Amino acid sequence: MSHREDSSRTADRLVVLGARDKPRRAGSVWLVGAGPGDPELLTLKALKALQSADVIVHDGLVSGEILELAPRTARRISVAKRKSRHSYAQDEINRMLTAFAREGLTVVRLKGGDPFIFGRGGEELEACREAGVDCHVVPGVTAALAAGASAGAPLTHRGSAQAVTFVTGHAANGEAPDLDWASLASANHTVVIYMGLSTAGAIADRLVGAGRDPATPTLIVENASRADERRIVTTLGGLGQAAAGLTGPALLMVGEAMALAQAGEKPAIEAFVAEALA
Repeated sequence: MSHREDSSRTADRLVVLGARDKPRRAGSVWLVGAGPGDPELLTLKALKALQSADVIVHDGLVSGEILELAPRTARRISVAKRKSRHSYAQDEINRMLTAFAREGLTVVRLKGGDPFIFGRGGEELEACREAGVDCHVVPGVTAALAAGASAGAPLTHRGSAQAVTFVTGHAANGEAPDLDWASLASANHTVVIYMGLSTAGAIADRLVGAGRDPATPTLIVENASRADERRIVTTLGGLGQAAAGLTGPALLMVGEAMALAQAGEKPAIEAFVAEALA
């Protein structure tokens, strides 16, 4: 047997072995913003990512209508978080994402709103990078944008809001966070507080104590963009009382531009469409 024939047969065996034992495909993680709840606010890119998923790890606030857009074969895992009640710790979620991806699966981490606006997307991105897992980010419509739009209250306005700041409403210990209240108290500045229902009174007190006028128009939007959306127009001084009894999820929006907000339970855009079609 010639050396050439031996080499050829060896190559043939390698080809056959390769056909029987294909290498596992590389998996990936997609951090996808599901928007505030209305499925029509889901982006096209988010929809494409969702429809390609093998596994969907989703927040509790992601609507059922959005989950129904995923393939029926996709495994769905809820990692719902509520105040003081976490079904999974963040470290467990991080490990879950990377473990599935290492199995060669396409993992969609479906998050309410935008992954990088108080969604811990940064922590999950870091975990994927440390694990050597390919990670992609798909932005989503954050709740503040939907809340302002449905209420007809712009977050910025040339005459009454030259700046907008998003802040969290509670610190790790559950109390009002330690923020630069003097900066947030400046006039013509919209302050949007996420997760602030339980600390609404304390936040109002700190803003007023830092110099913000108690008469500053303030808007509370509960379940922004959803069918059960509710809007309450009040003032900074009345914020604590107005927020009492609400269960959320809700946004607190403080600023002169909130004077344009419309209170009520039906999203303004739906009322506009209904009137246009009448």
